[in-house]
Amino acid sequence: MSKSKVAILRTSPGTVLEDYHRLMNLAGYQDVVAKDADTALKVNISWHFFFPGSSTVPWQLEGVIRAMQRDGYTKDLIHACHNRTVVIDAHLGERENKQIDVVQAHGLRNVHLYEGEAWIDVRDAVGDLTKKFLCLNEVYPKGFSIPKRFLGENIIHLPTVKTHIFTTTTGAMKNAFGGLLNEHRHWTHPVIHETLVDLLMIQKKIHRGVFAVMDGTFAGDGPGPRCMIPHVKNVILASADQVAIDAVAGKLMGFDPLRDLKFVRLAHDLGLGCGDVRDIEIVGDVDALNDKWDFQGPFKEMTFASRNQHRIYWGPLKKPVEWSLKTWLAPWAYVASVAYHDAFWYPMYAQKNVQRVLASEWGRLFANWGRVQPDAEGRGYPDVGEVSPELIRIGLKHFLEAFRLIGMAVAESPELKHRRMRQEREAARIAHP
Repeated sequence: MSKSKVAILRTSPGTVLEDYHRLMNLAGYQDVVAKDADTALKVNISWHFFFPGSSTVPWQLEGVIRAMQRDGYTKDLIHACHNRTVVIDAHLGERENKQIDVVQAHGLRNVHLYEGEAWIDVRDAVGDLTKKFLCLNEVYPKGFSIPKRFLGENIIHLPTVKTHIFTTTTGAMKNAFGGLLNEHRHWTHPVIHETLVDLLMIQKKIHRGVFAVMDGTFAGDGPGPRCMIPHVKNVILASADQVAIDAVAGKLMGFDPLRDLKFVRLAHDLGLGCGDVRDIEIVGDVDALNDKWDFQGPFKEMTFASRNQHRIYWGPLKKPVEWSLKTWLAPWAYVASVAYHDAFWYPMYAQKNVQRVLASEWGRLFANWGRVQPDAEGRGYPDVGEVSPELIRIGLKHFLEAFRLIGMAVAESPELKHRRMRQEREAARIAHP
């Protein structure tokens, strides 16, 4: 059995497009991503507002698309892919993070999995594999559904390098979370590490090929995936082994993957990938792995929201409160999350936290995306433009948007949708006995 391989490169705006092409080929993506199958580019939106390090950046998406087209993949078999949560507006997120600009510029399909897509019971999709699940049979005793379109598709995950209040770090394995679980994903939070392992099993069964391209031009430290301190780190990673790329990213951030990242250790022990960095073949700018990032991680300075989420899922509030998250009362938690993050934390702290990186070349490239153009050879962006003070927009418009999002969290909650559906069925039964 060949060793797991992770490619890592140092990059800059002036070479980033060429670097993504080289990165993907160093990691052997053409051996994994079949050219005759549809390929989903699984975009990551951890916050619908722009926050460096939180979500897929436009040059990451641009670099992957250009690399694939350069290597003979037809654009008719490539599409962007988004999931939805009750606290994240994917349509707002793809606009604010300028992902939709890239998709439209290349004329690709843009698939939102929760809008008109068919879903299939996981037992019909993977059969007896469900008997090997670590936790999902207990979390969802009646089963759950996954997107039918995923069966036989390639998938390329597009995460960023960042920490996470539930899983310590988040990357390739966590990027499957929103796309594969259609509703009630918060039910899995008490067993989130086991959940990620079960989802990796599913991915290996249903996808033609699984690959990940991770951006660390910005990287986030602290109580992520939202309320972080972003850093400019100038690295990009790629691998066909989802466990290995998460392990290498974790080591970059200063963690011991097998000790500190339970989901990596569980997947490694089950043979789903390699979580031991000593046994992973590192190619590209190998010395980058020796850089000392020394991230403090998500637990040292937690936010009010993250502390209470831990109390609910693993602490003293588990018994008195967690039960409510599995009933029609659950929208209280969605409202609390949106109100805290969008209406309080972002306007209070976002500008201060990101100020250092907005003046960087990457911050300027994001600010001027669409106005600055690649060089004639398509290697990258030699001119990234001027600093923009308007990337973090706080004002009346933001607060109106935040209140809209609070309303969305209630209206889109599966608990209330199911309740309305039951009421409609009951009304129809009475009207037509």
